[in-house]
Amino acid sequence: MMVISEKVLKYAGICEEKCRGRFAEIERVSLFNTQKVLEAFQKEKVSESCFSGTTGYGYDDLGRETLDRVYADVFRAESALVRIGFVNGTHAISAAIMAMLAPGDVLLSVTGSPYDTLRSTIGENDKRHGSLRFYGIGYRQIELTDAGCPDFDKIRTEASDRSVKAILIQRSRGYSLRKALSVDTVAEICARVREVNPGASILVDNCYGEFTEEKEPIEGGADLIAGSLIKNPGGGIAPAGGYIAGRRDLVEKAAMCLTTPGIGGECGATLGNNRLLFQGLYFAPHCVSQALKTAVFCSALMEEFGMVSSPKWNEKRSDIIQAVSLGSRDRMLKFCKGIQSGSAVDAYVSPEPWNMPGYDCEVIMAAGNFIQGASLELSADGPVREPYTIYLQGGLTYEAGKLGIMNAVSAMTV
Repeated sequence: MMVISEKVLKYAGICEEKCRGRFAEIERVSLFNTQKVLEAFQKEKVSESCFSGTTGYGYDDLGRETLDRVYADVFRAESALVRIGFVNGTHAISAAIMAMLAPGDVLLSVTGSPYDTLRSTIGENDKRHGSLRFYGIGYRQIELTDAGCPDFDKIRTEASDRSVKAILIQRSRGYSLRKALSVDTVAEICARVREVNPGASILVDNCYGEFTEEKEPIEGGADLIAGSLIKNPGGGIAPAGGYIAGRRDLVEKAAMCLTTPGIGGECGATLGNNRLLFQGLYFAPHCVSQALKTAVFCSALMEEFGMVSSPKWNEKRSDIIQAVSLGSRDRMLKFCKGIQSGSAVDAYVSPEPWNMPGYDCEVIMAAGNFIQGASLELSADGPVREPYTIYLQGGLTYEAGKLGIMNAVSAMTV
């Protein structure tokens, strides 16, 4: 059961009052994006007949084909591919990367090293079957500046090499303390690349960033965006899947990578999931606003207790992730256990650190999710090492997110 201390309740009231201006701005963006989603539904004539699923090959799936067009409209793209067949965001991003490259080409990451799970796609340390290295595709990366920002001078220099055929931009901070990239910053990167290499395709890993601003990266000049349906655009309802949106020719190639050449996006049974995917997108702008408000409240409350938060409660946000450095192993474990015990699902279990593959230390993860691994639901995790930083994301409702955070801070400060 949740146990929230009087001290935490007192500071929570102070923080909530302080955050009202930020909350109002988040709600304004949510209203804008909700209108954008509604207009896309109306334009594409979404009807109850779209909610029926298909089996077998999945030919002529009205709902699937309509949802593709709705996503394209929402993200201001020529085309989109929305499929439950993508097992996660990494799968969608990998298909998008493969769509842009051929043997002998080079992929250039301009935001440093990508998520750990994408490193296997690249084949950083080996030529495992199916990786970029396996197919003779090169990889380079440009580190962020000491301030955690894109190095625009190096981007212009490195991108000018005509063997560079694709650019990768990771919008979210992921599990680091660097800043998430705004769409304006993405647009500046795209402009620098276009100056020196107009033929290169630009992909934005849009995970955690959808609907946090009024614009999306396609509007900033990106050729493709990709992400997961169990993060922002699934609205906490989509049970699985991912999406790719952008230039029509590249989306078609990505569909060939997902299925097989000659079939592409023409097949793929939806198995009764269409209604959940439509309804998830319908809820997405609001649920993202709830997650953002939860993160702002967390940042403000943790600062009251002397913790270092990134971003600050009053900073503009371009993803839903909140990083807080807790300063000790004990506090980190107590905070995560407080998040778990404040959840609706699996509140009775206790998260423990474990040696997770791909990390050089133990990792702790707290999440009581209705959908396994859904990062739009409230969760907290991180590597158990100095400065003992937890990465909190999600919160389908602000009220539940607020209660979970108050419970975690109470557990940590006992």
